[in-house]
Amino acid sequence: MNATTNISANTQQFFDLEDKYGAHNYHPLPVVLKKGLGVHLWDVDDKQYFDFLSGYSAVNQGHCHPKIIAALTEQAQTLTLTSRAFHNNLLGEYEQFITAYFGYNKVLPMNTGVEAVETALKLSRKWGYAVKGIEENQAKIIVCSGNFHGRTIAVISYSTDPAAVKDFGPFAPGFQVIPFNDLVALEKALQDKNVCAFLFEPIQGEAGVVVPNDGYYNSVRHLCDDYNVLMVADEIQTGLSRTGNMLACDAENVRPDILILGKALSGGILPISAVLADDEIMMTIKPGEHGSTYGGNPLACKVAIAALSVLKEENMAATAEAMGRLFRDELAKLNSPFISIIRGRGLLNAIVIKHTNPDAAWELCLAMKDNGLLAKPTHGDKIRFAPPLVINEAQVKEAVAIIEKSLATLT
Repeated sequence: MNATTNISANTQQFFDLEDKYGAHNYHPLPVVLKKGLGVHLWDVDDKQYFDFLSGYSAVNQGHCHPKIIAALTEQAQTLTLTSRAFHNNLLGEYEQFITAYFGYNKVLPMNTGVEAVETALKLSRKWGYAVKGIEENQAKIIVCSGNFHGRTIAVISYSTDPAAVKDFGPFAPGFQVIPFNDLVALEKALQDKNVCAFLFEPIQGEAGVVVPNDGYYNSVRHLCDDYNVLMVADEIQTGLSRTGNMLACDAENVRPDILILGKALSGGILPISAVLADDEIMMTIKPGEHGSTYGGNPLACKVAIAALSVLKEENMAATAEAMGRLFRDELAKLNSPFISIIRGRGLLNAIVIKHTNPDAAWELCLAMKDNGLLAKPTHGDKIRFAPPLVINEAQVKEAVAIIEKSLATLT
């Protein structure tokens, strides 16, 4: 466990418990959190922080949003789970709400983000055989290098991150990796008649908030149409107002054939994910071919309706757009020799650290923690900044001042 200054005995006991009894599959910052509200978190020693990770964009609506918490507590006292062996009185209401909200015929409710990705993969293959007429077991799905869609065996089968794949093989076949933001490579790949889908993140979050060229989404849409291939957008992190639009693809008014949602679909309250598509695609899945014990449970349905309602009622996409521009502008004003790149859209942003020390980004995050802001490096030299969408102008400027103060610790 890396330590910064003044780790209290109170905090250390929690580190020790996790170290002894938990799997060591994460390397978190040395902070133990106990409370969250809005854009802030508090640790077990009552120190307050800005949350600039937002549960990897799961907490877009802010920590413990009162409307979402009210929906949770009301429903939790009535009915939480029936399983899909029976109908429940909220599933149809939720399905009607979310399909109208995003403009699709059908939704398939799941729990975690990677479950939704797996669902989209199965749905794409099923459509490929049932509708496109691909020969059995020959379907291919095109994906992008630098992708992050989760950590199941099927999903890491097309990861280009060595840490995600080493010693986890053999891997699932049927995937082809091309460079992200490369339309020439995409068109070449789509010429294979066995391709059923192109799965991509509109902005690659885990890779360090890599934003494609303007016009990329429109071009992808046209290419998928031309070659009769499904456009599958993983908007688990980029969707739900994070990038300044309800969906990242909305920046170019593009509608994917399959839309994958998760994270902020619950406002950070519990795992909820969803796959949306029209009838021609969704109705290829028949009873018994896919499902989930908790998918579509009444508690999740109630919470998701509240979480989606809050995004529109509080105009969070507009806040993300305005505060994101302010944040990037304020960062640029710092003119720090240690920041080589500032990039992002809305309130999904990242910096690339320029330093001879390969651990500089990690050390900067430790300094920011000490100064009251929580963020985490990704892929070594990149730091993602994604606060809850309820942040205001004064808080953005205060956060940038903390980043500036922390940058001064790098030499």
